[in-house]
Amino acid sequence: MTDLPSDLADDELIRSLAEGTPTTWIRSAEAALPELEDVMDSAAARFDRFAPWFAETFPDTATTQLGAADAGGTIESPLVAAPRARQRLDGLFGARLPGRLWLKRDDELPVSGSIKARGGFHEVLEYAEAVAAENGLDAADHSAYSSAQFREIAAAHRIVVGSTGNLGLSIGILGAALGFAVTVHMSADAREWKKTMLSDHGVDVIEHTGDFVAAVEAGRASAMGAERAHFVDDEDSVSLFAGYSVAALRLKRQFDAAGVRVDAQNQLAVYLPCGIGGGPGGVAFGLRRVFGDNAHCVFVEPSQAPAMFLGVRSGRHSGIAVQDIGLTGRTAADGLAVARPSRFIGPAIGSLISGFASVPDEVIRAGVGVLRETEGITVEPSATAGLTIPWRLGAAESDDRPAEAASPERAAVPWSDAATHLIWLTGGAMVPAEERARCVDEGIDLIERIASPASAVFSD
Repeated sequence: MTDLPSDLADDELIRSLAEGTPTTWIRSAEAALPELEDVMDSAAARFDRFAPWFAETFPDTATTQLGAADAGGTIESPLVAAPRARQRLDGLFGARLPGRLWLKRDDELPVSGSIKARGGFHEVLEYAEAVAAENGLDAADHSAYSSAQFREIAAAHRIVVGSTGNLGLSIGILGAALGFAVTVHMSADAREWKKTMLSDHGVDVIEHTGDFVAAVEAGRASAMGAERAHFVDDEDSVSLFAGYSVAALRLKRQFDAAGVRVDAQNQLAVYLPCGIGGGPGGVAFGLRRVFGDNAHCVFVEPSQAPAMFLGVRSGRHSGIAVQDIGLTGRTAADGLAVARPSRFIGPAIGSLISGFASVPDEVIRAGVGVLRETEGITVEPSATAGLTIPWRLGAAESDDRPAEAASPERAAVPWSDAATHLIWLTGGAMVPAEERARCVDEGIDLIERIASPASAVFSD
């Protein structure tokens, strides 16, 4: 193990991360929200304005996941209960999870099939409105964006982004559909099929041998000073954040329709896969705004790439990378292969996060097998990062354990008796059939190992 920075060497939790041990940190989240109150409402209104355009341009958005009374064109994913997955995991961990297990199916988000869609789409739409207004078009008129005039204008503007894959897909597909020139700088971790799909949509793809940070820096440098170029900064974008946060408003409506209550007696625990932190950060902000102290958000990362976990715990945020504590930053969960966290998310909303967890790749991959065997769902590995965390936290209790034997770790988890556990899935629907089948086969072979190794649990 690499020698830790001197000021971190005595931190038992960071030593655990550095050793690659599955590690969980539970902390008290603050009640106060940052000065970002209006961004979610503004983003929701923008999505509403563009809903008719989406329904016309992408027919698979014509039906909505928010109820029959809603107009089409809403970019939203299903909310589904997962009783068979819960039963299977109860058996694998030898413990019973109180409350119900739900899945937020962002793997089925329309158009680009991942959690990145809301944020990426929102920033592209915000830019499109700015370009329309600057050129004398009615930015609030959705029909303007289907006109030959707008497409001619858009073709003279370029959108640039650096990505491990899923953000690039969302930016590229929507940007190209609106007529923009788009360049996506892809890191070495990006899957080949994602590069091919972008190219098929007319997007310029530039491949890099470095990691996510290298791809972002290359994208930023290429856009800097370029005329009519907009750089989507995944490390520091309020627009992406705003788009992600809208998910909480939609989730509230889905819970209401399903008869799920969230209040002081019915706590909600949400487990969010985390890469650079923008997607889960925006969602967490939205959830805390909608559900207040009754929502508890846990960010989950691969054991070799716990960038946000390390950044918040050390207090250095984007000033520290996982390689600084001897980790590789490499993982089978390509969307989570980030070595250095967002400059924005940790400082802005880190205090709202109730916990962080790291899990090894074999657990993430095994989760793919569990969901396929139990619920018939096929997702990419990054989607399952949070699947086992309720059990690893000690939120589940052994049926034959006496009540007085409850562990100190369990007592430290504020939502030990949460009525609702929500696993937020990321991507999967767009993965080619051959790769989906391979991930499923690998995951099924690993299912029996999903409960090991044991997790180190820390609490403040």
